[in-house]
Amino acid sequence: MLVKDILSPSNVMIENQRFDKASLLRELCNRAAPVVELPPQTLFAEVMRREELGSTGLGQGIAIPHTRLADLKKPYSFMVRLLHPIDFDAVDGEPVDIIFFLLLPASPPTAHLNSLACVARSLRDPTIQSELRKATDSTSLYRAVERTPG
Repeated sequence: MLVKDILSPSNVMIENQRFDKASLLRELCNRAAPVVELPPQTLFAEVMRREELGSTGLGQGIAIPHTRLADLKKPYSFMVRLLHPIDFDAVDGEPVDIIFFLLLPASPPTAHLNSLACVARSLRDPTIQSELRKATDSTSLYRAVERTPG
């Protein structure tokens, strides 16, 4: 699996707005809601429920907020690079500037794990991280991640 298998170029952006963790996750849920045909409040509640289990901030400025949803028909993802890093309760305590937001159908569970593993492997690569942080627009941001093997 490749990251480009679960991420559309139209769902990649560089964001200059200032957020905190909750407001960013709410914004991503609002963007996802019309596409996945679920209420944004439902998405936000499920994403926050997952965050309560333990932060999805992996360290090195990377977070992969995600959840599985019974009513979801197909995966949805969104990647954003923040120009103003935020506290995400990451394992290393460092602020996060690269967020890969992932909504997955509840079944089959192996697809969930494969998608998460693919994204995590790609984003933990120091070369990819460097390219993502050098990107000046959404096209170059997508190019940096889309060719990476999972």
